[in-house]
Amino acid sequence: MNEPLRTRTLQCRINGQAQSFKVTSAAQLLHVLRNDAGLNGPRLGCGLGQCGACTVWVDGQAARSCCIPALEMQGREITTLEGLPPELKAVPQAFVDAQAAQCGYCLNGMIMMAARLLRDHPRPTDADIVRALSANLCRCGTHVEIMQAVRLAAQRIREQSAA
Repeated sequence: MNEPLRTRTLQCRINGQAQSFKVTSAAQLLHVLRNDAGLNGPRLGCGLGQCGACTVWVDGQAARSCCIPALEMQGREITTLEGLPPELKAVPQAFVDAQAAQCGYCLNGMIMMAARLLRDHPRPTDADIVRALSANLCRCGTHVEIMQAVRLAAQRIREQSAA
């Protein structure tokens, strides 16, 4: 027999802010972020953790929020697209400037993975970029523009830190 869903309190930090939510034991992190926290960055794509549309950072590491039980985030730090640190704000703007979005399905994951790459490696090679984004799917085939966007963001971040 199935056990009834229990409601518990989830306390974590989202984009630097302490948050508290009542969630069921079946709740996924993505649903808490979108439905309870009101954040639109992470998206539901495949629901299996394979496409990358739901990518967030958990304690600074990329994670697929569609397949993480929300209650496992107790006391953790979650960063979404909306909470990227100031030094990485050049990444989403570079995607706009390089026209790297068509349908927008992949954007959140591509930006979050590109930002993580540039946070750790401000001078990535094309091979580094391809490797960092290889687990994210783009339905529209804007890969050339996505590569241009990451290169542009890297250049802008380097210029920012030199100023």
